[in-house]
Amino acid sequence: MRIDKYLKVSRLIKRRTVANEACDAGRVKVGGKSVRASYDVKLGDIIEISFGNKTVKVEVTAVSEVVKKEEATDLYRIIE
Repeated sequence: MRIDKYLKVSRLIKRRTVANEACDAGRVKVGGKSVRASYDVKLGDIIEISFGNKTVKVEVTAVSEVVKKEEATDLYRIIE
């Protein structure tokens, strides 16, 4: 699954277009490297997202195309 879609499905970012723009701006990193929106997310990836002066770091625990709102947090684990 593409990282922009993963961020939307997991509800880390509300809209896919916003996730796409964040990737283009270099605010999304996997393993310490900036990635493009087309990056393929894998289990165990460490995703780092910069929101202004705040940074969220999560580990991918599951990848699913469709998920209910209540189960969205099961797709990742917050690290810091």
